[in-house]
Amino acid sequence: MKKKQTIYLAAPLFNEAELSFNKELKKILEPFFNVFLPQEDGLLLRNLIKENIPYDIAEKKIFNADILAMNNSDIIIAVLNGAHIDEGVAFELGYCFAIGKRCIGLKEDVRQALPMGNNPMINKSCEKIFDNKASLLSWIIP
Repeated sequence: MKKKQTIYLAAPLFNEAELSFNKELKKILEPFFNVFLPQEDGLLLRNLIKENIPYDIAEKKIFNADILAMNNSDIIIAVLNGAHIDEGVAFELGYCFAIGKRCIGLKEDVRQALPMGNNPMINKSCEKIFDNKASLLSWIIP
């Protein structure tokens, strides 16, 4: 039996709508891939701060955990929703591109800051950008 590839799901995680969207996408992908979703499988700054971990140490723990997860992943799926792409997602996408991972975008949101679309650094980092989950899934699922 072939080993499942691992997806790092880079997505904003700062409100209930984003958290729910991310969980739904992970649930759809899980039958076919191992999925690392930082909000569930990593560390969250708000949780570490509640545990009285100093801010700079909490940031370093999150950074190291996410870098390790990206290094151990085969593919990154970057959720690019919003007029401006989340800063963490932009970093994760750039990092994964730089280390040679397959980078795929998902942008179901029609809002965009630039009249021609995403920043070229985002567009050219992605092998493909999908405008809905169904087309992403039909393309990526083996």
